Amino acid sequence: MRLTSLFGILFLTGFAWLLSSNRKTVNWRVVYWGLGLQLIFALFVFIIPAGTKFFIFINKIVISVLDSASAGSYFVFGRLALPQGTVSASGETSLGYILAFQAFPTIIFFAALVAILYHLGIMNRIIQWFAYVFTKLMGISGAESCSAASNIFVGVESALVVKPYLNKMTRSELNTILTCGMATIASSMLAVYTFILKGEFPMIAGHLVSASIMNAPAAIVMSKLLLPEDGSPVTLGKNIRPHYDKDPNLFASIINGANSGVKLVVGIVSLLIAFLGLVELLNVIVGTVGSPVNNLFGIHIDWSLKGLLGYLFYPFTFVIGIPVQDIPSISQIIGQRLILTEVTSFQDLSLLIQSGTVHSPRSIVITTYALTGFAHVASIAIFVGGTSALVPERIRDLSSLGFKALLGATLANLLTASMAGLFYANGSILLQ
Repeated sequence: MRLTSLFGILFLTGFAWLLSSNRKTVNWRVVYWGLGLQLIFALFVFIIPAGTKFFIFINKIVISVLDSASAGSYFVFGRLALPQGTVSASGETSLGYILAFQAFPTIIFFAALVAILYHLGIMNRIIQWFAYVFTKLMGISGAESCSAASNIFVGVESALVVKPYLNKMTRSELNTILTCGMATIASSMLAVYTFILKGEFPMIAGHLVSASIMNAPAAIVMSKLLLPEDGSPVTLGKNIRPHYDKDPNLFASIINGANSGVKLVVGIVSLLIAFLGLVELLNVIVGTVGSPVNNLFGIHIDWSLKGLLGYLFYPFTFVIGIPVQDIPSISQIIGQRLILTEVTSFQDLSLLIQSGTVHSPRSIVITTYALTGFAHVASIAIFVGGTSALVPERIRDLSSLGFKALLGATLANLLTASMAGLFYANGSILLQ
């Protein structure tokens, strides 16, 4: 299976190169170093004992912080906020898993926590360090490196850290910013995914952190393969500082961070309600059209969007190293993320684990890496719209890059999943 994942790395990079807007101008230094950084980090996490211990330490921290976040949720929502199968100190039992009251409130907490880290200057230093590594090794512009590094920790607001440079960026730089945004996850959403899967997958938090870090160089690689640089970036090779509008005091940063979290929750809820409803309507329409075909030819085709996307992603699910017996169900989960967002896909993965439908622990780990990103249709509106609001004069360029960035982000997530599959070994402590 490891050889399959190795082939997947070569296949995915080759696939992106074939779809490149200009194959002759691809900067292979970006590709080699991007893949190299992923390999080094995966080796550190999966193979080196010190890296594994650090991974476990990070997982414990995230779970502890998540448990702390639940205190505020319980105070406000009572039994509704109790995780499935738990009992409160007063003896109240959980009413079962309720996404709105158990997972979404953690977004507000984590948004406030990140705002505190920004205010104290901690987050800025971490971002600048990652950006320095990307700039020096891959030879890309400081602005896109800074944005990519920021995306490891935050979401659409990552464009703010390079706001002074957006207007002068090349199309390739703008594509990298959009691709990195869709390929990574915000720390606030990391909390949601952890909440969804921690019961079935205790080490989920560490894997999510690992995937988010690895997705940044993967996104740069795919972006530069699909749309190579043909201009002259203003910040090429320069190490720039993240732009940040600092709040007047710590309490102001907490308030503003929490308010941002509330807006994010409202946005996610509205997207889920709208998209799930529209997809169900499309399922009815497509099923009505497809049913006569099945009857006429005596074949069975799943005419739901989830089923059709599963067929589309079947070969990609195979090359990233998913065991054959799990490919039919996992390909549907990875495929549906393109339309239904990653929240629904993580929920379905949790259900598959609970029901025993997924046969291999390897499948669980690799699928987690494949899903860890905002690579879905709704993200085009979110990231193109959010970035355009900062630099409206570039809206034409940004809007034309939306689907290319979505393709790059999807391939980046699959590339990171292949890296995980290359180093994962059965019985690994990273699953327990």
